[in-house]
Amino acid sequence: MYIPAHFREDRTEVLHQAIRQTGLATLVTLGADGLEASHVPLLLDPESGPQGALRGHIARANPQWRRASANMPALAIFLGPGAYISPSAYATKRATGRVVPTWNYVAVHAYGTIEFFDDAERLRAIVTDLTERHEIGREPPWMVSDAPADYIAGMLRGIVGFRLAITRLEGKRKLSQNRSADDQAGVVRMLGSGGENEQAIAHLMRSAVDPPETSS
Repeated sequence: MYIPAHFREDRTEVLHQAIRQTGLATLVTLGADGLEASHVPLLLDPESGPQGALRGHIARANPQWRRASANMPALAIFLGPGAYISPSAYATKRATGRVVPTWNYVAVHAYGTIEFFDDAERLRAIVTDLTERHEIGREPPWMVSDAPADYIAGMLRGIVGFRLAITRLEGKRKLSQNRSADDQAGVVRMLGSGGENEQAIAHLMRSAVDPPETSS
């Protein structure tokens, strides 16, 4: 990923937090037939190795797991909130007119070795952990045990699990850091009256200098 110095994010804890908040990733692998990609929710195990590991599953009918090369790294792409930035937001527009549109966004690329498996207990653990992760806050939360055991067993036979041991993390937080303070303030004001993504970017811009502490 091309990352100008203004936008580079190297802090593992900040990248892990972005992964958790995004949840859905694009899993990219290389095989004999070229590149393949699937869009899957992933779990982060932050203490598994120096940079953590990712767990998830894909459909057994999806040929990606059969064709992925064991000798090539896989890539999980997490694309966080993003927002169009109009030149009208910049103080520089009024001063010189020398501005153009852009897009602010957060992206994390996680590279590493990938292992596919179909062990029923490991699959059940992934499904259970994913469910608990995304049912937090619901009342009552749905649990895997709410469904009949034979039904769940059949569903598990229809998926293949994987674990991606992260060997390299790249992070990009493009939040107008290359603009003047007045331009940044104008962007925050404009985005603050927008939709969910726009407001998320505005919030990140306010905390870009000193992001909040993250927890594991």
